[in-house]
This record gives sequence, C-alpha cells and structure tokens, in this order.
Amino acid sequence: MLKKIRTILAAVVFVLVTLLFLDFTGTLHHWLGWLAKIQFLPAVMALNVIVVVALVVLTLVFGRIYCSIICPLGVFQDVLARFRRKKNKYSYSKEVRWLRYPVLGLFIIALVTGVGAFFQLLAPYSAYGRIATMIFQPVWKFGNNILATIAERADSYAFYSVDTWMRSMPVFVIAAVTLVVLFVLAWRGGRTYCNTICPVGTFLSFFARFSWLKIHFDEEKCKNCSLCSKNCKAACIDYKTHTVDYSRCVVCGNCIASCKFGALKYTSFLLASALVTTAAIAQKKEKLMDGGLAEIEDKVAPERQTPLTPPGSLSFDHFAQHCTGCQLCVSECPNQVLRPSSDLMHLMLPVMSYEHGYCRPECTRCSEVCPAGAIKLIDQDVKTSVQIGHAVFIQKNCVAITDKVECGNCARHCPSGAIEMVMLDENDEESPTIPAINESACIGCGACEYVCPARPFSAIYVEGHEVHKNI
Repeated sequence: MLKKIRTILAAVVFVLVTLLFLDFTGTLHHWLGWLAKIQFLPAVMALNVIVVVALVVLTLVFGRIYCSIICPLGVFQDVLARFRRKKNKYSYSKEVRWLRYPVLGLFIIALVTGVGAFFQLLAPYSAYGRIATMIFQPVWKFGNNILATIAERADSYAFYSVDTWMRSMPVFVIAAVTLVVLFVLAWRGGRTYCNTICPVGTFLSFFARFSWLKIHFDEEKCKNCSLCSKNCKAACIDYKTHTVDYSRCVVCGNCIASCKFGALKYTSFLLASALVTTAAIAQKKEKLMDGGLAEIEDKVAPERQTPLTPPGSLSFDHFAQHCTGCQLCVSECPNQVLRPSSDLMHLMLPVMSYEHGYCRPECTRCSEVCPAGAIKLIDQDVKTSVQIGHAVFIQKNCVAITDKVECGNCARHCPSGAIEMVMLDENDEESPTIPAINESACIGCGACEYVCPARPFSAIYVEGHEVHKNI
C-alpha cells in the first residue's frame, strides 16, 4: 500500500511539473504554478520561509518523501531506472561521505558567493528544468506541429504550429550530458545521484535521520532473503545487520512490497519500540514479587511544587533558559534519575525524580555531558554541598504508622546525615520512631525517597528549590 500511494502521488506531481515546462501556451501556470513554488531551492531563493519550514517538518515526520514525491529530478531517476528490466538489481552500499558532504559544502559556498553556474548545475529542480526545456519541450512542440498539420488538412484549428529552435547550444549540451549521467547512474544504481551528489538530498538527510516514521525490521520474521536490499533503489538497506540508513532512504516502499515475510514495516520508532518492549516483557518476565509472596506495587511520583533540576544547573530558570532539550543528560544518567518533563509548559525539559534511583553524590555525569552549559561542570566535592531541594515527611504514609513496624531506611541511607529517627510520642516507650529532617543539612539527593518502602506514595519525598544553595 505504501508503494502504491507513493507511486501514484509521485506520478501525478511529476506529470504536472513536467507539463509546466512543456506548456508553451502559458495557461497551465495559472493552475499549476504553485508546484514550482513548493520546490526546496526555489523556496529558499525566494525566502519563502513557510514552504522551507513545511518541507523540513514533512521530512521530520515522514522521512525524505520530498525526494520521492515532490522533486521532479528524484522521480525522474525512478523512471530512468525502470529501463533496466533485470529484477532484484540493486545491492547495499555504504554512504559515500567523502563526496556527499564536500559537494554540499561547495554548493552552499556557491550559493552565498553568488557563483550561479555551479549552483544551477547541481540544483535538482534546475537540472530537471534544463532537461525538460531543452530536450523534452522541442520534442513536445514537434509532436504538436505534426498534429497541427494533420488538423489543418482536416480543416480543423484544434492545434496550431509553433516555432521550434535551439535556444542555447551550450545549455542544450549541459542538459544532454546531465540526462546521460542521470540515465547511467539510475540504470546502474537507482538513486545514486540523489544520495551522493544532490545537495538538497544531503541537506534533508540530516532531518531524515530523526524522522518520526521510518522503515523498521522485525528481526524475528526476517529470513535474510536479501530481497529488500536487492529492491532498494537508494542502496540503504543492509539485510545482514537488519539496519536502514535513514539519511538515504527516500521511503519508496519497494522493500516492503518485495518482502514476502512481512518483516518490514513503516511505523514510528517509538511506537515500534514500545510494542516490542511490551511483548518482550509479557513473554519473558513474570510479575515482580516480594519473596514470592506478594506483588510489589510501583511507586508513584509525588507532585512537586518546584521541579528538581540537576546539581550544577544553578536554578530552575537558568536551566530552562539554557537547556536545548537534547536529552543527552537523560540518556547518560546512570542512576535513572533524569527524565523528560511531561509538563506542557516545560515539555522535554529534563527533570529529576526518584522512583528508580537517586542522585548519588559521587556522580557528576550530567554536568560532564551537557553541551549547552545548562548544567555547569562540577566536581564531586562541590556536588556534595549543593542543595537542590529538601526532604519532606508525610507521616500518614509511613509504614511505622500504617503497618506498626520499625523501619528507619531513610535515616540509614541518607548520605548527608540530615535524617534522625525520633519517637513519635516521647512519653510512650512503645511509640514508633519516625524521621526528623534537618533541612539545612539535606542536599535533596533523593536517597530517602528512593529507599522508602511505602507504596504507592513514599512517606518521604524531595521538594525542589527554585535556586540552588551551597551548604
């Protein structure tokens, strides 16, 4: 279905764009002129920010469908590749970085410095425009003149003759050479020009790597038959390692259509990962039990009035202003403390929570990896004196009250000695002991919250500080 939809859309756009160049009456531009305006480089040159942003967003969502549907030169390569009748004609090849990125660099330099010839030579829409104008249109006119001659003899004026002449021999030669080069590259390797030389393809490839929808392997279904690689016109599928080079994938759908085992899907990576993870947990992991007698209930994160931010971030405002949301600190946190915020006002901003671990005083990983300076680099000695929050005791949740048992986990695990166990009723010798917190000594590491056995809400949790303090 993906291949059919893509093929139909590409064919419609390609025919309409081609008609823009073939039409010598000027009537079609009134209806189809917008197709030229949505091409990437023309939009850039016209400073059409809306179109440029829309194409980038389109790539971030669907991948490089611009190259396989909207760009006429991209679709033209698919047309030329069909002249090679051999089935299963392609194979996987690695990205040619040494050529791809220098060409993009030279193209940008030419664009900035005004070297129009080099710019126009590589621009995909310009290249196809030359071919259509200098080669296809004269043939189109010649055909029209034949019909006009026939119609004239039949006393009909449905067609009229037009002049056909060579407008520029050098440009014709360039167009012819471009056509030959495209034909050879497409006949031999499919999308070689698109993924190696074309500057627009290279530029969009930076965004395609992070597209929401991607081609994914189901390794359990894959039989390593190699049909996906042999039908990939972008040469970006390595069936041996079950990987796809998304920077070169143009989402043509050939791989999915050729797979006989249903091992390839065009889905969201996050959705696919979630489904695979859920299935794996359901199959391989039994319920977590306490001594095999009772199911352990997961903790629920408390509602903090002020979010917790890592030591070194100075304050919540500083962190929010400088953080780029790259999530590098989240992925690098060895204690599973950092996670992206789900708060709409600070969506994707990393915040701290202690359901799966606590912020160990000796760990400074997040400050070491932060590329934006949102978390200043600190050493272990400094970190142990930075107060990012303070512990708060909720007596009604404490197991000493609810279950009438001795605990003291929070006091035993507090690295700063800020918690002391005291009797709930000093006049009663059998009174349970509960934690007393010295807020001035607490650094907000969350060890107490993490080890608290109360479920689902901890009897002790950490409230953040808007501005961090040194104690």
